[in-house]
Amino acid sequence: MAVIFVLTLSFLCCFFQEASAYPIEENKALPLNVHLVAHSHDDVGWLKNVDEYYYGAKNDIQHAAVQYIISTVVEELSKNKDRKFIYVEIAFFVRWWNEQTDDVKQQVHELVKSGQLEFINGGWSMNDEATVHYNGMIDQMSFGLRFLSNTFGIRPVVGWQIDPFGHTAFQATAFSLIGFDSMFFARNDYADKARRLNTSEMEMIWKSSQSLGDIADIFTGVLYHHYSPPPGFCYDSFCSDPPIQDDENLFDDNVKERVNDFIALALEQAKHFKTNNIMMTMGSDFQYENAQEWFKNLDKLIKYVNMNGSVNVMYSTPSIYVSYINKETQLTWTTKTDDFVPYADAPHNYWSGFFTSRPALKGYVRQCNAHLQACKQLEAIHNGMGDNGPSSVKLQKAMGLALHHDAITGTEKQVVADDYAKRLHIGEVECRSVMATVLNDLAAKGANAPKMNLSFCEYLNISVCPVTEGGDFNMVVYNSLARPYTGVVRLPIIKDTLSVTDPDGNAVTVQIVPIDNSTRLLAISSNDTAELVAVFEVDVPPMGYAIYTAKTTGTLDYTQRSSVNVQKSNDDTVISNKYYKVEFDAESGHLKMITNLVSSISSTVDQNYYCTVDYLLHSLDNVHLLTLEYLDKSTILLRLDHQFESDDPKEWSAPASVKLSDLFVAFKIKEVTELGLGGNVALSDIKRLQWKTVEGQTVPSPMNLPPVTAPDFTVSLSPMMIRTFNVTVDFSGDANLQYNSYDKML
Repeated sequence: MAVIFVLTLSFLCCFFQEASAYPIEENKALPLNVHLVAHSHDDVGWLKNVDEYYYGAKNDIQHAAVQYIISTVVEELSKNKDRKFIYVEIAFFVRWWNEQTDDVKQQVHELVKSGQLEFINGGWSMNDEATVHYNGMIDQMSFGLRFLSNTFGIRPVVGWQIDPFGHTAFQATAFSLIGFDSMFFARNDYADKARRLNTSEMEMIWKSSQSLGDIADIFTGVLYHHYSPPPGFCYDSFCSDPPIQDDENLFDDNVKERVNDFIALALEQAKHFKTNNIMMTMGSDFQYENAQEWFKNLDKLIKYVNMNGSVNVMYSTPSIYVSYINKETQLTWTTKTDDFVPYADAPHNYWSGFFTSRPALKGYVRQCNAHLQACKQLEAIHNGMGDNGPSSVKLQKAMGLALHHDAITGTEKQVVADDYAKRLHIGEVECRSVMATVLNDLAAKGANAPKMNLSFCEYLNISVCPVTEGGDFNMVVYNSLARPYTGVVRLPIIKDTLSVTDPDGNAVTVQIVPIDNSTRLLAISSNDTAELVAVFEVDVPPMGYAIYTAKTTGTLDYTQRSSVNVQKSNDDTVISNKYYKVEFDAESGHLKMITNLVSSISSTVDQNYYCTVDYLLHSLDNVHLLTLEYLDKSTILLRLDHQFESDDPKEWSAPASVKLSDLFVAFKIKEVTELGLGGNVALSDIKRLQWKTVEGQTVPSPMNLPPVTAPDFTVSLSPMMIRTFNVTVDFSGDANLQYNSYDKML
C-alpha cells in the first residue's frame, strides 16, 4: 500500500617637515580618534548567484570574486600586525576555509587570535529584517555563530546589518539575546537621518522590546557615509580616487592635499557625533579583491595624518570603536523604541515594494522553514542519522542563503531567485529522506505497524499527487508544534467513493470537491488525472504523528459530494454551491457579500486586512517549541519561546513554566546548560557593556534568568522571552520510546 506524508504547518614627502605644516584647528589635548574599519560587503547572491560571486564567474555582469578577497586580505594582514579587517558572511568564509591547507588555516587562527581578523555579525548571511520569520533569522545566525565558536573558539559581539532595507525591533532584540554589545546599520529613512545628524543622535540606545524590558536594550549606531569610504578615499581596484603619492623623486606628490582633505572630512563627521571617536568604513561591495592596494594606501594615510597630529587615525573594528565610546562614561544616550521601517532614501522613494515582491519565493522560504523545523526535530529524536546518512545541513545552508537581504526580499535577478529556490529544493529533498527514515523506524517499533514506503505530495498547490490518485493509501500527518493540531487536509483523488479512517479506526467525514478547470490546466503530466479533491479534518498530537487510512471502496456514510460553480455577475466573481453564494468585488477583489442559499439570508461584508492571532488554535498553551536540533550523540539544542506580548490578554501573557523532565519521551534529560540566543556561548559568560540613558537608566540589565536545575529542569518564561539550552540527553535504557500506537507523543 502506498503511503504519503503531510507536514502541518546585510610617503615620505620632501615637503613634509612637521605637524605645523598642515595647520588644522583641533583640541590638541584630546585629538579626535578616527577608527578606520576595513571591510568588504559580500552579498551571498544578487546580480549573480552565490557560486558565481565566490568564484568570480560571469564578471561581465558584476566583477566580484570572494575567494580572492579573503585570500589577499589574509596575505596582507600577515605583512603588518597593525592592520585589521572585519568579515561578516560566514557562508562565503566556510567555502574558502574548506579549501585551505593546514598552514593557511593556522595563519588564520593566529590572525583571529591577535584581533587582526575579526568576525562581525557572524550569521550565515546578512538577513533581511522585514520579510523573514524570526525562527529562520535565529537559525541562520546560530548556524554561522556556532561555526565560529567550534572553529576559532570566539564569539562576535557586534551586529552589522549595513545593507538591509530598514530595520526591525526584533533584530535588535535578537542581537541583545545573542549577547551583542552593539549593532550598526547604514540604511535609515532620509528624514530620520537628517534629524539625527542635526541633533548628534546617530548613536542611541535601542529599547527594542517593551515586554522583555531593559535586557533587550542595545547600543545602536547609524553609519555616516552609508557603508562606503569617505569621498575621495576609496582605494579599491575599481575606484578612481587618487592614491597617496609620496615619492620625493616624483612631481605628483599629493600628501599635503590628501592629509588636509581627510582631516577636514573627519572633523566634519565629528560634528554629528557625541564622542571623541568616529568610525569610517573603508570598503564597500566586493572590495579588497586586491587587498594590497587598499592596505598600502591606508598604511600611508594613517602614517601621514598621525604625523600631522590634528587627529589620531588607527586601524580599528566596530568592537574596538564601541569599547572606546563606552569609556566615555560621562555621556548619556537618547533612546529609540520602535522600528526603522519603512525605509525611504528620498521624498516619495519608499523601499516597501519588497514586502510583497516575488511572493512565490517568499512562500517557498516559509514552507521550507516549516519543513526544516520538522526535519531537525525528527533528526534529534532519532539521535542523528549516522555519519553517512541524510541530514538537515543542506537545508539549513540553503535557508541561510535564502534569508539574505537580496534573496527573500525579491531584489535579485530572476535567475538568482531560481538558484535560491533550487538550493532550497535540494535541501528539502534530503530532509524528506530524513523524515521518511525516522518515521519508518518509529512506526516499525509499533505493534502491527504496516511497512511504509513514504512518498511526499510536492504539488498539492496545483492539486496533483500521484500517490493519492492511484487507489488506496495510508497518510502520515506529522505535527512539529508542541501543542495538539487540528486542521484540514486536501488531497487530489480520482474516485468519489473515498472513505477515510483515523488512527483508531473511526470513520472520518470526507467532503469531495471538484477541481476547477483552471487548476486542472496546471497538471504537470498526462498522468495527473485527478478531477476531485478530498477534504477532511485531522487531529495530531504534540510533536507527534498520526496515520490515516484511505480506501476507494467501502461504506460512504461519511462521504459527501459537493459541487462548486464559479461565474461572473456584473463583473463581480461569484462562487457558489448548493448552500452558499460568495461574491467578490470586481475592482478591489475583496469579499463583499455572503448569501445562505438555504435560508435566503444575505450578509454584506466590508473586508479589511489585519494581523491577527487565532487564540482558539493555541488552546491554553502560550509556549512554542522553537528549536529541537541534533548536535551530537548526547547533545541537543533546545529553544523555547513565550509567544505573547506583555500587553496581550492576561490568560495568554501570563508567565509560563515548562518542566523539561516531562516534556520529551524519546530521551531522558541529564544536564541543561543555558546559552545565549545564538547557541554559541553560555549565558553565564555573557557580560554586556553598560550605557547611561538620558532618562537616568543604566542599561542593559543583566540576563539574570531563573536557573534551570535538576531534577525537573523547569524553564520559566516571561512574555516574548526566548531561552536557549544545550541539553545533555540519554537515549538508552528506560529513556527509549514505547511505540504501541502510531500517534505517540515524540
